[in-house]
Amino acid sequence: MMNRNSKSEFIGLLTFLLIAVLLLSNGFIARIAADSETVDVYQQVEPIGDVLSRILKEYVHNPEMEKVVEGALIGMMGSLDRHSSFIPAETLRSMREDTSGEFEGIGISIREDDEGGIMVYAPIMGSPAAEAGIMPFDVIIGIDGETTEGMSLSDAANLIRGRRGTTVDLTIRRAVQGESAPQILEIEVKRDKVPLESIKEARILDNGIGYIRISDFKDNTARELRNKIREFLDEGMTGFVLDLRWNPGGLLTSSVEVCELFLPRGSLVTYTRGRLSESGDPNKDDMELYTERSPILPEGFPMVVLINKSTASSAEIVTGALQYNQRALIVGEKTFGKGSVQTIIPLHRPPQTALRLTTALYYTPAGVTIDNQGIIPDVEVVMEMEEERLLLNQLYESYKDDPEMINRQNHGTVTGNEISQLDPEMQEQEAQLQTMMQELYGDQAVELLEEIVAQTGLSGRIVEDKPLKRTVEILKEDPVWENLMERYHRDIKETHIAADVSGIDAHRPADRRSSRMREVQIPDEDHSEPPLEHWHQPAVE
Repeated sequence: MMNRNSKSEFIGLLTFLLIAVLLLSNGFIARIAADSETVDVYQQVEPIGDVLSRILKEYVHNPEMEKVVEGALIGMMGSLDRHSSFIPAETLRSMREDTSGEFEGIGISIREDDEGGIMVYAPIMGSPAAEAGIMPFDVIIGIDGETTEGMSLSDAANLIRGRRGTTVDLTIRRAVQGESAPQILEIEVKRDKVPLESIKEARILDNGIGYIRISDFKDNTARELRNKIREFLDEGMTGFVLDLRWNPGGLLTSSVEVCELFLPRGSLVTYTRGRLSESGDPNKDDMELYTERSPILPEGFPMVVLINKSTASSAEIVTGALQYNQRALIVGEKTFGKGSVQTIIPLHRPPQTALRLTTALYYTPAGVTIDNQGIIPDVEVVMEMEEERLLLNQLYESYKDDPEMINRQNHGTVTGNEISQLDPEMQEQEAQLQTMMQELYGDQAVELLEEIVAQTGLSGRIVEDKPLKRTVEILKEDPVWENLMERYHRDIKETHIAADVSGIDAHRPADRRSSRMREVQIPDEDHSEPPLEHWHQPAVE
């Protein structure tokens, strides 16, 4: 028989879950008054109470109710779609820091060294760590007196991070050139606000073509991009390439701010449409987002955007807006197709948690949603999976041992690096090995071998960044932007193809009224399928 505490926990948990179901059912109580049939929802949630009762009565251990609640919420949200989810407190905190463009800490990136130690890859320029004398490849062997031996990277990061104004004591092992014994240093670092950069590479290529690759869209992305473009223009840039490959998206506000760097004021960037209300009225959170500033890049200045199948969410918004307004040629592969909006709804119970709920779809200025459809480039340049993996590894290898080379990454001949192919003897050896593997273990073993070679670069090949190379060739063809647009720009009906939409009136046109966003944006922590999100402030109670 359940004791009094178990009964009260059960009643509280059941009440909480029922309230969550009612909230998620879009005006449940109001609809009950209008339609008695919706009372069946009460019967549909009764099994939740039955299961909880069984758990409390018969589970072999005294259940941890917090975990039971979290598990129920995870299952409930996961049943809706691939992007809706329950967000635990720690995850929510990390999401806020990741997208704010800054966090409180000391400003270092860490990774494991060859012996599994916690190694400083690079301190962020101007960070507390850099000012305290932390150097690349320092090995952290102690944090506040606690040894890091056997410690995971995430545990080390949690110990190093902390509130602004507090300090952390790091014990550092530093190799000294010409000396067999390393130095052991005790360094105290005062935590502070640390900026997070979204620009992964910025450089001027041949013929004055500027190239910038951004990793995602944060609060500070447009500001960083603006500053770099100004530098490039002062250096005599003749064309510009914005690389959005492998960019999972991020903040909706940031995507609009980035578009403002290139589009005329008043240009439509995107609009969102949610489910119609019970009365048939438009959703109160529907938005139309326009540029509100003059561009930094002159009208008619040649520009190309690079995309691939990992370009998603906010990166697709930028791609679609620039393509529709004929401000940039789009080169590469069809994008991921992430066209839905997730609203982050804070919860009072459990405290400091939230729901990520899909509430709308976003549309390109062409009036179509590309959810699960993607945007098609003007010029298609496809890289095979093996080539792409080799290229990513090649980019990383070109600066991993020297952080100052981050803006000199190896893209092949387009960046002045030589392309080396396997010599005939090595090609023959590789073919013989593949044949032997196939005879002994079958096709799957051959595929595994090719994947290992691709990921590790064991073959020694340097691959060509074919999309970037083709982009540079296009920009070199003609200095007159209008000529390039006429030659390569495809009809928007061919590149912005409407996805099959159910449950949302996809044919309502934007009313073309400018609206300002009132929400704080937060992106997803899962970079494989990132949601476009916005934050709803909790109601005042």
